[in-house]
Amino acid sequence: MVRRYCAHNRLNRLGTLTYRGAGCHDPFQLRRDVAQFFRTLRDLLGGQAFAYVWVPEWHTTDHGQHVHFAVGRFIARRSIERAWGHGFVHIKLLGHLPSGSTPRDEARVAARYLSKYVHKAFDARRVPGLHRYEVAQGFQPERVRLSGRSVEDVMAQAAEAMGAEPVEVWTSDEAIGWEGPPAVWAMWS
Repeated sequence: MVRRYCAHNRLNRLGTLTYRGAGCHDPFQLRRDVAQFFRTLRDLLGGQAFAYVWVPEWHTTDHGQHVHFAVGRFIARRSIERAWGHGFVHIKLLGHLPSGSTPRDEARVAARYLSKYVHKAFDARRVPGLHRYEVAQGFQPERVRLSGRSVEDVMAQAAEAMGAEPVEVWTSDEAIGWEGPPAVWAMWS
């Protein structure tokens, strides 16, 4: 979901929000602070809603949590600092991609980066019921349904819709002892 949301909304700028001092160890407080951050940022940018995604991460040290986020437009660092107010900020446009790369290609890099944090295990620090990521409401991509007479037909349609061949494909035929209906999973970079 994070990958699709980032690519759909061309979220090609990555940022980090870090607390000063002892940090934040309360996952509920972190979520309140981040919600307020995006409300304040929206106000500072003229009140217009914009797409974003954010993912919390625990520091490897005892500094608590910080937040990684992606947006799809230029936002001045001073605006981010003003909206955050809890410590340090970092933001960068994803560059250094091959010549001819598009904002969608950049967004896919952001999506891969954020997805690794979504998949990180929070172990004992994870609070059941809290989402591992959050997105701005109203920017979800529409579901695309494909149908065809064969797996190959549907995969060709998917590759055309995605603008590229998948980088990885798994089929239930590969799973020894698979007892469910035939299944295919594909991933695009």
